[in-house]
Amino acid sequence: MSITNEKTQETIDWKKLEQYLRKSINGLPSGKLEVEKFSEGYSNLTYLLKFNDWEGVLRRPPFGEVPPKAHDMEREFKMLEKVHPVFPLAPKPFVFCEDPEIMDKHFYVMEKKQGVVIDDKLPEKYGDSTIAGPQISKNVISTLVQLQSINYIDAGLAGMGRPEGFLERQVSGWIKRYGASKTEKIPHLEELESWLMSNLPVNPETTIVHNDFKLNNMVMDAEDPSKTVGILDWELATIGDPLSDLGSTVAYWGQSNDPDMGINIVTDQPGFYKRREFIQEYSSQSGRDVSQISYYVAFGFYKLAVILQQIHYRWKIGAISDERFGELNKAVSNLIDMSNLTRTNQLL
Repeated sequence: MSITNEKTQETIDWKKLEQYLRKSINGLPSGKLEVEKFSEGYSNLTYLLKFNDWEGVLRRPPFGEVPPKAHDMEREFKMLEKVHPVFPLAPKPFVFCEDPEIMDKHFYVMEKKQGVVIDDKLPEKYGDSTIAGPQISKNVISTLVQLQSINYIDAGLAGMGRPEGFLERQVSGWIKRYGASKTEKIPHLEELESWLMSNLPVNPETTIVHNDFKLNNMVMDAEDPSKTVGILDWELATIGDPLSDLGSTVAYWGQSNDPDMGINIVTDQPGFYKRREFIQEYSSQSGRDVSQISYYVAFGFYKLAVILQQIHYRWKIGAISDERFGELNKAVSNLIDMSNLTRTNQLL
């Protein structure tokens, strides 16, 4: 059994992986390994592994060349080792492997959270969006506030990030990523980047920062939209400014009047909080001052633009072949516009 990437002809040898897992994870039941690939987004590859009634999830980088320092599965595995005991919504990690004899790229296996991931449509059991939308909105906010309430020092996570200078490093790092993957000129981009660097907010509070906290990285209860059973994708998690997570989450929180953002949107349906309502509810639940949130949301739109630009760049140079990626430059331009509108207080 194997899965091959058509563009690169790289192959995963699942038989070899099965032998490795049986040596590395205690208590695996007998029976044949079954593999199912989750719907492929723009980032890491994720597979469901089954041995009879046992289920796990394998995460690995994409096939082909990837940007330097991106798709760091080892860091994500180590973060989960620390976070899971104090925040059980984070999946329990089982094993990390970087042996090229087992797979072409490093990977890890974690527990499978049983529930639903909401991407572009609501589960039928949730009913109408006017009923489920407010529950999901409040649930996302309360889960983020819960994560940020963890004492990361007591949890042994102080070494997983450098709070001092966090935001400056984030902004300069994302600007460098964009510069390394630029393919065309976008109006007012340089002006935006200059503004981001020269208007850094000062927030003395530090918490765990997931750094990719969004609706489709959450596993919801299959029956109850007000309950979360898992938080996924901890690759970028660190210690830093909690409002940076809020800004990113709000940027992903699409509305009905938005242009194409290059991502699946479900929050544009009736019942879901608008971005401003989302921010107000967060402030109410967390007690945090959100007076500078326009900066964080503008940065959130910019980060999403960079992510899509990196993928478009890889498509343009022939490193990946999916034709979806050829149109991402339009979404990148839209996101830069949305970031500029946010920084000038015309969007929120």
